[in-house]
Amino acid sequence: MIGNALKTVRKIRRKSPCSFISAGLVLFLVCFLGFNDKLLSHDAWVPASYRGHLSGYHNRDLRTIFLGGNVSRLQFKGTDNGRTAHKLFNFKNGRNLTATTELNLGKVSSQTDNLYLTQTDNDRKRRLPQAIIIGVKKGGTRALLEFLRVHPDVKATGPEPHFFDKHYHKGLDWYRSLMPETMRNQITIEKTPSYFITKEVPERIFQMSNSTKLVLVVRDPVTRAISDYTQILSKHGKSKSFQSSAFLRNDTTKINISWIVIRIGLYVKHLENWLSVFPLKQIHIVHGENLVTNPGEEVRKVQKFLGLEPVITDKHFFFNERRGFPCIKKKLKHKRGHCLDESKGRPHPRLPESVMSALRRFYRPYNEQFYRMTNIDFNWT
Repeated sequence: MIGNALKTVRKIRRKSPCSFISAGLVLFLVCFLGFNDKLLSHDAWVPASYRGHLSGYHNRDLRTIFLGGNVSRLQFKGTDNGRTAHKLFNFKNGRNLTATTELNLGKVSSQTDNLYLTQTDNDRKRRLPQAIIIGVKKGGTRALLEFLRVHPDVKATGPEPHFFDKHYHKGLDWYRSLMPETMRNQITIEKTPSYFITKEVPERIFQMSNSTKLVLVVRDPVTRAISDYTQILSKHGKSKSFQSSAFLRNDTTKINISWIVIRIGLYVKHLENWLSVFPLKQIHIVHGENLVTNPGEEVRKVQKFLGLEPVITDKHFFFNERRGFPCIKKKLKHKRGHCLDESKGRPHPRLPESVMSALRRFYRPYNEQFYRMTNIDFNWT
């Protein structure tokens, strides 16, 4: 049956008949490929996808419309059959589509014999982000963004835009110009970890769109601080010791909260600022430690929060034993995957236990308040 469909489509492509005849042939082809069921109901919802020259995009469910307009690709529910590459016609004016398109035929449930096709949205343009990873620095934000890039419905910026904290005066048109081109069904996302600790940012994002979805990645503030300090050393070479910066007059009972490395870890204080503008349900909090040990589970939750199909699963990840960090396969069939650069998993300086204990004592009450505020027990010691 599929073979006959292929032959029929090839004939249509070679002969290039008028639009009326081509429409009739396509209708005949689809309607009589029984597949043990009727094809589409009047109010069916059909998963469909658009395939361009360079890459594929998988749309979420779209409302079906009667045959007409530029139909790019049709995929019926419950099918994973072979694809027929061909040229379809614009049934309004009889002209061939210039782009190569695909037609998937398969079995769907139905209540009537009415045939409907889904018209894909070919509106590619730069859009303001619908989701933003707001922090925290050294919490795992870049890893999360790289993992999400594997999803066909996610498009992300390259460098951190820093629009809402450093470049707000340049306006939304400038901000939009930094975004990748997307289809209407795709999500644009950016990350700038410093947003979380910048007082003005929540209100500015709200003014752009009060429906923006926010993602916050957090980890144990003690190990986060050490990781932050390690990055400072790698970028600037020699620096003051951790102890001389973290403690006032090297007194471990007096924490220097003016030092940004320490201050970032006061998560509850920063989150209070965000909750004065956005409801908690609009902020998804990612467990940074779990993102390393169980990335599939954490990414699954993020996909659900963003309204994405759970395309990225445990099978996409493998662990780099040498660096102690997960890597991701862009496609399951690929043997090799993508690992973050050498800055991930670099060794941290060993600090005296007295310093570690002082940091834990300092952060403990703030952590407990953060647990209550988020209804999540991160179990940081």
